[in-house]
Amino acid sequence: MEGFGTAAPFARLVAEALGTGRMTLIDIGCSSGIDTVWRVFGERLRALAFDPNLTEIQRLIAEESLSGVEYIAAFVGLSPDDPATPRMRAGQFWARSPWDRLSVARTGQLRAAAVATMDAAERTRNNLWTQVDLADPGKPVVLASLLKERGIDDVDFIKIDVDGADFLILRSLAQVLEDAKVLGVGIEVNFFGSDDPDVHTLHNVDRFMKRQGFELFKLSSRPYSMAALPAPYQLTIPAQTTFGRLLQGDALYFRDAAAPENAVWVQKAGVQKLMKLAALFSIANLPDCAAEVLVMYRHLLEGTFDVEGGLDTLVAQALGEGEPRMTYREYIAAFEADAPRFWPALTAAARNEEAHRSESTTP
Repeated sequence: MEGFGTAAPFARLVAEALGTGRMTLIDIGCSSGIDTVWRVFGERLRALAFDPNLTEIQRLIAEESLSGVEYIAAFVGLSPDDPATPRMRAGQFWARSPWDRLSVARTGQLRAAAVATMDAAERTRNNLWTQVDLADPGKPVVLASLLKERGIDDVDFIKIDVDGADFLILRSLAQVLEDAKVLGVGIEVNFFGSDDPDVHTLHNVDRFMKRQGFELFKLSSRPYSMAALPAPYQLTIPAQTTFGRLLQGDALYFRDAAAPENAVWVQKAGVQKLMKLAALFSIANLPDCAAEVLVMYRHLLEGTFDVEGGLDTLVAQALGEGEPRMTYREYIAAFEADAPRFWPALTAAARNEEAHRSESTTP
């Protein structure tokens, strides 16, 4: 899942302030394991991670070091009475897919003989998960029911990347998003498709998420070249290419707690949810959005969280490696003074102009 970075200092501060609270992650499509960034929460992390790849789940269980992380070998599906269940069973997830015309599909044809000799681990590494031993698709986990059975009524982030049924799964979680006060969702999206309201496209995902009270904060894009003129691959496996049409990406949605229309939601959510939302913004490389939560709700957070120290930590993230350290107050003062650091393009232009003048006056 693209969008999350490696910045951890602010999230670590939040983890320490949670006390007995937990950061709860639902990872649907967890091949290769949960993203390492979640491990900053340590023993306060509770994660339910699902994947139908039986061998991969066994490996992940054997290697997992955190007691709060549980890997489950299963497809995540819909309840039998869900109106979309027939579509799910028939695999009707896309429309107007160009897949068969892409260079990645042609590479698959060319490598068919080599794939036949691969073991399960190698097929998993090459994202050929449909060609390994899988859990029974006729016995999917219905996530809403599982959470109810386990008494889990608080979920912070849901990630969905299952190469097909992503939108149908997301749509089945509408009540979970509300009841569990979910803070964010990361989901793979398709840029191809039609106006069919049931297929997995960015516009259908976005419409649904806006209806649930979320906003789109980050969106990545992955180009795939056509077989008629193949482009070099960006990875070590057949996937996105250096040029080509926009095919897929990852969308990150969060609650916009600072928006006035979410004031009632904030009061219901409480202090810990606000802290965790700020942490999610930070690890998504959105320190500005994290800072906005701290500034706007300082009056609620102080006493539970060191707001000023948190803001200073977010400034360090915003400045990056090698930059002189500044406090949050110093940083804001520099912005209010229209400091040159906020105008790198103007600074570069001035340097270029000065260099040009020097060259012009050189005998």
